[in-house]
Parts: sequence; structure tokens; C-alpha cells
Amino acid sequence: MGHSHDHGHHHGHHHGGSNKTALKWSFLLITSYMIIEVIGGFLTNSLALLSDAGHMLSDAAALGLSYAAMTLGQKAASSRKTFGYKRFEILAAFLNGLTLMVISLYIFFEAYERITNPPEVMSSGMLIISTLGLIVNIAAAFILMKGDKEENLNVRSAFLHVLGDMLGSFGAIVAALMIMFFGWNLADPIASMIVAVLIVVSGYRVTRDSVHILMEGIPLNIDIHQVKEKLLSLSEVKGVHDLHVWSITSDFPALSCHLVVSQDGDEQDVLFKAKKLLHDEFELHHVTIQIDKEGIMKCSADGHCN
Repeated sequence: MGHSHDHGHHHGHHHGGSNKTALKWSFLLITSYMIIEVIGGFLTNSLALLSDAGHMLSDAAALGLSYAAMTLGQKAASSRKTFGYKRFEILAAFLNGLTLMVISLYIFFEAYERITNPPEVMSSGMLIISTLGLIVNIAAAFILMKGDKEENLNVRSAFLHVLGDMLGSFGAIVAALMIMFFGWNLADPIASMIVAVLIVVSGYRVTRDSVHILMEGIPLNIDIHQVKEKLLSLSEVKGVHDLHVWSITSDFPALSCHLVVSQDGDEQDVLFKAKKLLHDEFELHHVTIQIDKEGIMKCSADGHCN
């Protein structure tokens, strides 16, 4: 019987510094302007601005939580938490996604109230504040784009928050121009509802992806059937069983399996080949493989063989 446990803790964490820096600076930028937009939204009586301000408030909380999650996620593993706190990042992303959906529902409710009874809106102040908000959000999005948003779910959820905010600012600008030139006050709640649809879609995607990881689903970029076929393509491997692929966090996939090898197969050679294959073909760095010799299987009373 052979056993190998290969760690790849270095993988994915070379982006950690840039991710944390991106989250920190975007958090400071969004929080600073959010205060201005909240005040401006009340002064101009604009729902489009207030909904954008509400989203910026959720952005500030999301970015702060994401930053805290990444900082906590780097804490060393302990005897009680052998993977450390890495999965806290996924919990943060899950909360971010839920927050997005809750805020969008609130915007829908407020927009309906305003469509039935459109209030007066100070369009010039609304235009100035929303334009500045758009510039701030573009800057924050640019900062986050330097992070590893394709691999890290937390950075991606923060990026989607800011992207939704950017669309909110753009919608507020369009609504302000419609009110200013045509006196069409309905543009304000309608712009809010359009943005709310975009926000709820983003929130759903982030929540879905984080739940998939929390339920230890197979990483979206890995086909488990293809993994099994590749392992079986090794000449010494006669069977693959108890194959599991999951994610510890968004950029930390893991695999465990049993490989049945021929009697004359060299266990260490098979382990080396299997680990290299999984590393090169699927970017799997955290791998646990147990080698079973063909014809020598240990079975427990419940019928499970290993």
C-alpha cells in the first residue's frame, strides 16, 4: 500500500498581496465617496442616487469584509483548523452575494412607490454627484482589475459590486439628464429598477458560486470524468476509485483518490507520474493519493474496500 499527500499551499497565494492591496484601496475610495453620495441623495431627493448610495454602502461593507476575510484567511493552520481560515473568504463572498440581492429588492420596492407618485428631483445636483460617483467607481474597478478576479471569488464578488455601482452611477446620470431637459421625473425610479436587475443577477451568480464551493462541488473548470480517464491512461494504473475533487477556497482546488496498480508497478513511480499529470493537466496541487496493488484489497465490515 502506498500513500502520498502533496501540498501546494504556495499556489494561488502569489496573488494574495495584490488582492489585499486592491481590496484595501478600493475600500477606502468607495467608503469616502459613499458618505458624499448618501448626503447628496437625500438633498436632491433622488432614488437613483440613493439606490446607488445604498449599493455603495454595501460595497464598503463587502470590500471591508473581503479584506478582513483575506487577512484572516492567511492565518496559520492549527490542530483544530487544519486548513486554517481559508474558507472564510467563501463565507464573505456568500454574504456579499446575499447583500446584493437584498438591496436590489429594496430598490424595486422604493421604485414602485415613486412610479405611482413621482416626487420632485433636483436634477443639477443629481447630475454632479452621479458623475463624480461614476469616476470614483471606474477608479475602484480599475484597482480591482489588478487583482486576481478570475481565480479569487472574493475579489470577483467585490469587482461585481463595484461594476454594479458603476452602472448605477451611469443610470443616475442618464436619469438626471432626462429630468433636466424633459422634466421626466419617472426617469429616476426607472433608472433605479434597471440597475436593480443588474445587481440581482450579479448577486445571484456570486451566491451560486460560493454555495457550490461550500457544498464541496467540483471546481467549474475541472471535468471529473476527464480526470479519471487521464489517470487510467497511465500504463500501470488498472483502476481509479473514491475519486473526489473539491475546492478549499476559490483558488485552492484539492483531489483525493485510490489508484489500483498492477502487481509489478512501482508505487513511487506511479505516484510521481499521477501527481505530475494532475499538476500539469488540471493545475491540481493539493493531492492525496493512495496506491492499492491489484488483487490486494482490504475491505471493512461495511463492504468498503481500500
